[in-house]
Amino acid sequence: MQELYGFSHFSFFTEMSELSQKHGSFDLSLGLPDFEVDSRLRYYLKESADSISHSYESLEGNALLIDNIIKFNAKRKNKVIIKKEEVNIVPCSTFALYTSLKSIINQGDEVIVIQPSYYTYAPSIVINGGVPVYYDLEDNFEVDWDKLKTCISTKTKAIIVNSPQNPTGKIWNQHDWNHLYELIKDQEIYLISEEIYDIYCYDDIEHYSSFIHPDLRKRTFCIFSFGKMFHATGWKVSYLLAAEDLLNNFRSYQQYISFSTNAPAQYAVAKYLEVFDPEENRKAMQNKRDIFNDLIQYTPLQVEQKAQGSFFQIVNFRNISKTMTDVEFSKWLTIEKKVSCLPVSAFYHSKLNSDYIRFSFAKKDDLIIDALEHLRKSL
Repeated sequence: MQELYGFSHFSFFTEMSELSQKHGSFDLSLGLPDFEVDSRLRYYLKESADSISHSYESLEGNALLIDNIIKFNAKRKNKVIIKKEEVNIVPCSTFALYTSLKSIINQGDEVIVIQPSYYTYAPSIVINGGVPVYYDLEDNFEVDWDKLKTCISTKTKAIIVNSPQNPTGKIWNQHDWNHLYELIKDQEIYLISEEIYDIYCYDDIEHYSSFIHPDLRKRTFCIFSFGKMFHATGWKVSYLLAAEDLLNNFRSYQQYISFSTNAPAQYAVAKYLEVFDPEENRKAMQNKRDIFNDLIQYTPLQVEQKAQGSFFQIVNFRNISKTMTDVEFSKWLTIEKKVSCLPVSAFYHSKLNSDYIRFSFAKKDDLIIDALEHLRKSL
């Protein structure tokens, strides 16, 4: 079961973090921000504790939060115009992914997973009776649309896309969504679009949601995360956009799995959205990315493409070792050089090696600087 679902990847993520703690290493392995949330968000959570009833929230979510999500999306440069009937508050993006799949998959249906990908995708497919079909991105982490087309069969029921992507930092644009629609338009194929790093797009690239595409949105479950947006991952509040008929089907399963989402946190997020400026968070995270990329130039590690978005930077390590696997190199860097990372092969179902490791720059500036200065001296 462990091998089938790829749970070994999860244990490896845990192992690398534990290895970092054990050896006192600078931990850049996981995308867990280590800096404080906005004090106003804290204030609204305290206000929430005194203001709400602490009963279950409704199945679809807090009404004020839904209204403010609609307003927030309408203010984007690439506007996403939505109705309240197309919004659902969920406990987390993993829940949204799992339950979206549950609402559309029948036994034996195939779901395309674009690799490298996050470790929850394949298990969510298999647990729901589906069959993962893996498509590996090209060496430059771009999509070859002709090759992706060969993954589609009469059994294909869905495709999962993550943009901005973990771990590559790649962002899908309008052209990409148009390409995808052309591939799937003649079949009943749904899109699970995980857009949880939506506000973290860098170098004047604007997030372009799949939900803007007039035809894709009819068959899309579009997932967003306040945990990532506000770097408050422990709050476990996310939201889902989907066409009304898809959302009704989604809720028919949700009511038996979680029913609703953390009520006090929903109220706090709703109030905070009224004052939140996403540009401040985007600039702060881009600055962290730039600090990382400026300093890593003084090491033998090589950045081939700066991350366009997300919390992560892919780095080629072959200037240091031609023989170690990326797993061996990641452990060596963590134990011997005291800076932890993740091997990119951990983001594949069956790939045992790659030329790349992944660092997270969603950390305090001082930690990034100290880690890279240590690497400069030790490599």
